[in-house]
Amino acid sequence: MPNNDLTAQMSHSPTRTIWKLAWPQLIMTMFHVLIGMTDVWVAGYISREVQASLGIITQSLFFLLVVAMAVANGAVAAISQSIGAGLEKRAMRYVGLCLILACLLGAVFLVVGLPLKDLLLAALQVPEAMRPVTHYFLTVFLLLLPPYYMLLITNAIFRARKQVFYPLYCMIIVTSLNTVLDLGLGLGWFGLPNIGYKGLAWATFGSVTCGAIFNLALLAKQGQLNPACFAPWRWMKRATPYLVKVAWPSGLMQVVWQSGYLVLYAITASLPGGAVNALAGMSIGLRIESLLFMPAMAFNMTASILIGHYLGARQPLEAKRFGFRILALGLVSISLFALVVWQFINPWVALLTRDSAVAAQAVSYLKWNMLAIPFTLTSMILAGAFNGAGATMYNMLIMGSATWVLRLPLAYLLGHEIMDGAEGIWIAMFCSQVVQSSVLFYFFNFKNWQRFAMIKHRNGQKG
Repeated sequence: MPNNDLTAQMSHSPTRTIWKLAWPQLIMTMFHVLIGMTDVWVAGYISREVQASLGIITQSLFFLLVVAMAVANGAVAAISQSIGAGLEKRAMRYVGLCLILACLLGAVFLVVGLPLKDLLLAALQVPEAMRPVTHYFLTVFLLLLPPYYMLLITNAIFRARKQVFYPLYCMIIVTSLNTVLDLGLGLGWFGLPNIGYKGLAWATFGSVTCGAIFNLALLAKQGQLNPACFAPWRWMKRATPYLVKVAWPSGLMQVVWQSGYLVLYAITASLPGGAVNALAGMSIGLRIESLLFMPAMAFNMTASILIGHYLGARQPLEAKRFGFRILALGLVSISLFALVVWQFINPWVALLTRDSAVAAQAVSYLKWNMLAIPFTLTSMILAGAFNGAGATMYNMLIMGSATWVLRLPLAYLLGHEIMDGAEGIWIAMFCSQVVQSSVLFYFFNFKNWQRFAMIKHRNGQKG
């Protein structure tokens, strides 16, 4: 039976419910920001080539993690809807299934990725001066895939169960360890051996691995790793199709989205002049932008959780109302924060680079991408709502089209042909966000996205 007591309690104080789930995730995402800031600061202190290489490989790592993120989205939809419906045993079995997939997929992508790393570097058009550093980063990050898959999927499991403090604790551990190892191994602080850019790679490896171990220990303590959590093969065959139904459009969307970013890096790297400065400036801009981008993820994840629970409880109209509430809260709070952040852009950029040409590119990037913040927020929050409903097909079609049909052709046209510089690429990013968010809002408001949930209403229609 649906968990009516829980949903009634959430509906009685919706704003409190949203903030109760959002604020731990908001703090968690800020720790993600601190990881990126520390990485970029240490990389910039070593050299601009290291800083630019880190930006390219960090984006490449996101591309390699797309299947993990897809399974994580499927986990949130399946587990949250099961809990909303009061089906705890099914939720527990989905936890076990997702853990099995994390182990298998992380190992597969490691084995497949190592022989193909040179092809990836060639496709990215990495400048020759950056090639040795970029190659080393990519090798270590490929070794990182199995623990990273486990980290992402276990965090999603906790979120789906509304245990949002556990991912926060995990990220505190990851951030603290990454910072100590970045400064120690990258710059020789704390009496640790100074191995330069190699230290940045191993700092990421060590911190993420410890985070994955921490999450597995928590699941074991909760009894989520006992044999009862791992269902018989017959059940898994019946349960996997819904997980796949949610995950494959999400995974394909991530492939389309992240490959779009890689092509954007290639377009930037092939600019007729100032390519290295533009790449390094973009890397810095992405890190500072994450001060706003990552907190928006807190509302994205909150939307996934609540909409999944309401659809599981067979309340599709309340799910839609909560989507609009989360959107309004996110837009107001983070847009106001963006205005504050903009006042400190120049000193923050100066903190991350000592190169005036790189700083100028970073400020130019941030000018256009911070103007796009309301549109970016709308896209992220509504995409989270569709994830919770299992309507990942909409995200794939809309966001993929905005990237490949609009952003990339316009970036090449403006950057290479019309404006002959990186600012044209930043303008193309702004335009694509405006179009993408508008279409997502239309679909959320007027289309029946609730039909993608796996719980059926008593009248026979999906909700």
